[in-house]
Amino acid sequence: MAVAEAITQPAVARTRRLASRLRPSHLALNVVLGLVAVFWLVPTVSLLAISLRDPSTYGVTGWWTVFTAPTQLTLKNYEQLFSTGLATGGVLDSVVTTALITVPATVLVTVISSLAAYSLVFGRWRGRTAVFLLVVGLLVVPVQVALIPVAQLYDAFGHLTGFNPFGTLPGVVIFHVAFGLPFGIFLMRNFYTGIPKDLLEAGRIDGAGEWTLFRRVVLPLGLPAAASLAIFQFIWVWNDLLVGLVFLGGNAHHTLTIYLYSFTRTLANNYWVIATGGIISIIVPLIIFFAFQRYFVRGVLAGAVK
Repeated sequence: MAVAEAITQPAVARTRRLASRLRPSHLALNVVLGLVAVFWLVPTVSLLAISLRDPSTYGVTGWWTVFTAPTQLTLKNYEQLFSTGLATGGVLDSVVTTALITVPATVLVTVISSLAAYSLVFGRWRGRTAVFLLVVGLLVVPVQVALIPVAQLYDAFGHLTGFNPFGTLPGVVIFHVAFGLPFGIFLMRNFYTGIPKDLLEAGRIDGAGEWTLFRRVVLPLGLPAAASLAIFQFIWVWNDLLVGLVFLGGNAHHTLTIYLYSFTRTLANNYWVIATGGIISIIVPLIIFFAFQRYFVRGVLAGAVK
């Protein structure tokens, strides 16, 4: 036994020394990550530079000339884009329409997912595992598959009630909520499983009801996960093009992505509109992300360290 240990110890030591030599240093790793970040930001920086340049400079000089000649930067494009105000079909009208879809869809998905996850984790009813497996199965259903069936369902609902959600903002909100719930329930349920059930049992002993336990015990502890879900849902709905294009095709009020998409056919003449509108579409999600960044990081790392 001693002989075997004497033979294996030098081999293990050599392996560790070789691994330490092959391991990249912190400086080299930081340099590589910095280069990746720079290349990742190049498209966004170029979009910002184009939006701040006069349209007459298109095709004459490159966008990178703003670093050597910053005097060419101007807010003329933004002023021209917002000059129409809330007129139907303008960029401001598109931003308002997008917000009217995104905010309700985000709030509803976050609230309903939190309540459903509470019932799946802390509820006392049979079939919870089967329902959760069904929710997980819905995660793999692509949005494209459901467009035509949902449109037919809206049409049938319109014949029964006289109100057809197709082509309306509530119809788009309902679609986004329906497809956001499986992921939301999955995320919140996995987070709630880490909450000790003894806390709820103590509350029940004190006479607290389920709603009180959810509002005063579970919801405060699940705030990081709820914030993460809200950020994900907000970004997904805000950047959506397909659903809005299908369900709002005949509506006078379009989302911001549809507004920008309408200019792609004449890109050479309206590239500055796409660049300026693209920056506007980026700013709002960034504001939401940085506002909830603290909770987002906690929600993403939840459960990673016990």
